[in-house]
Amino acid sequence: MDFIISIKFLCYVFLLAKACNSTTVSSLEIRSPFWINGLDHPNQKGPKGFNLFCRENRTMIHFPTYGDLVVKSISYETRRLGLLDPKSCVHEVFLNLNLSLTPFSYYYDLKQYKYINCSSKLVGSFKQVPCLSGTNHHVYVVDSSFSSMPFSCSCVKTVEIPFSYSPYLSDSSFGLGLTWNSIGLDHGEEATSSRCTLGFLCERFPMLEKSLKVSGVIASIFIVGMLFYATRSRYRKEVNARMVQETFGDQLEIEELLGEY
Repeated sequence: MDFIISIKFLCYVFLLAKACNSTTVSSLEIRSPFWINGLDHPNQKGPKGFNLFCRENRTMIHFPTYGDLVVKSISYETRRLGLLDPKSCVHEVFLNLNLSLTPFSYYYDLKQYKYINCSSKLVGSFKQVPCLSGTNHHVYVVDSSFSSMPFSCSCVKTVEIPFSYSPYLSDSSFGLGLTWNSIGLDHGEEATSSRCTLGFLCERFPMLEKSLKVSGVIASIFIVGMLFYATRSRYRKEVNARMVQETFGDQLEIEELLGEY
């Protein structure tokens, strides 16, 4: 049992070392004005609102009025930040996200819409937002000019968002595109890239990379040696078993021959 645990641990060290040696750990490059919490600026904070953090090998950004969103892509040429809602409810983001408190604005053109909450389902062309609705309440997104409010409905909020709800546009990332204003940001400093993976940790801590590589080599040699030893021991046991079987088999044949005389 201890041997199996040791092998598993050594395999884990080997995989860590291999990950540190990988050059294709992530395609998302983090550059100025964005920065990783506590790493790109260890002694000072970067531009306010552009701080990112890592969670489960994903790059995240926090918005005070909503929470955490996944950074799907960053285009520095067009200044477009593509986001993904981990809860897969883009219209909950639209309903609660207040970008006036951030350096961002929506990348797409906006239009005013109303969120209405109804105690019973509406018929006709109305399509409820599934992730905001429940058994006893049904949420719809309608045009701001909508005035024929049904008796069972009430207006929750009027917001400017890129699009209304459609079952054909319900992907959790659709419309979550933001942009930022470059005014006031310092572009004179050459940006360094970061990645939310084990490789990014190895880049930041060279001693960790060296230690894991050395440990990986030792683990590889040890694993090969143990496998060779286990194979050789098994072969010896099989040979000994055959020799014992052949020896006792010969003795039985001799005893049977002597018994006939």
